[in-house]
This record gives sequence, C-alpha cells and structure tokens, in this order.
Amino acid sequence: MTDTNYRELQDVYSRLESRGFRVLAFPCNQFGAQEPGTPEEIVEFARGKYGATFPLFEKIDVNGPNTHPVYSYLKSQKEDPFPLGADIKWNFAKFLIGADGEVIGRFGPQQSPLSLEGEITTALEAAAKLELTAK
Repeated sequence: MTDTNYRELQDVYSRLESRGFRVLAFPCNQFGAQEPGTPEEIVEFARGKYGATFPLFEKIDVNGPNTHPVYSYLKSQKEDPFPLGADIKWNFAKFLIGADGEVIGRFGPQQSPLSLEGEITTALEAAAKLELTAK
C-alpha cells in the first residue's frame, strides 16, 4: 500500500501541480508503527525511494486525545466512507479539499490516487471558475 500510494500520489501531483493541485502529506506512526523514523528520515525515504516532491510535514497524531487540529477538522467535515466511526483507519487516508476549504471527499488508504483524478480535475475546474468569478 505504501508503494502504490507514494508512487501514484507523486504521479498525480506531477501532472496536476501546474493547475493548482497540492498534496500535503502528514506522516503518522499510529498504525502498526510504520513511521518510526525522525522527520528527516521520513522525508529522505519518501524522496529517495519514491521521488516524492510534495510537502511532507512533521509526524502527527490523527486519532486519539492528541489528534492534530487539521485532522480534527477534516474528520468532522466528512464521514468515513466505511461506517466504522470517525477515526482514521490506516496510513494514506486521503481527503480532497476544495479551494474554499470545503472537504469534498474522504477516501480510504486502499483507494488508488489515480482513481481520484477525475474528482481532482473537477475540483480544480471549480476552483478556476471561483477564481474567475472573484476577479
């Protein structure tokens, strides 16, 4: 799952970055201790092994009493696509956020980033229209 997600996220990011698409990665060690490294080691792994060029932030908690405020907001805005509660189930849960900050979609870790490209493109088109209207 790590291999597919990193590679596909980078692929989509490379193709759509010029249109305003951003990938923001927040490493988390709450799932099977899969992110045990320091922030520098995590960045080195993602950039070295997968060529990731998108921003990788500090390691955070996405569940529990120390949930980062970003994830508190994201989880409160969109129901889990699998009715097992609000918590993030595993690394590589994905959220699609519109230009206005609205959470458009929440996707599980098994969801291929490539399969989201249509929804991402629709969101980018909506953002472009919003920008034109604002001018």
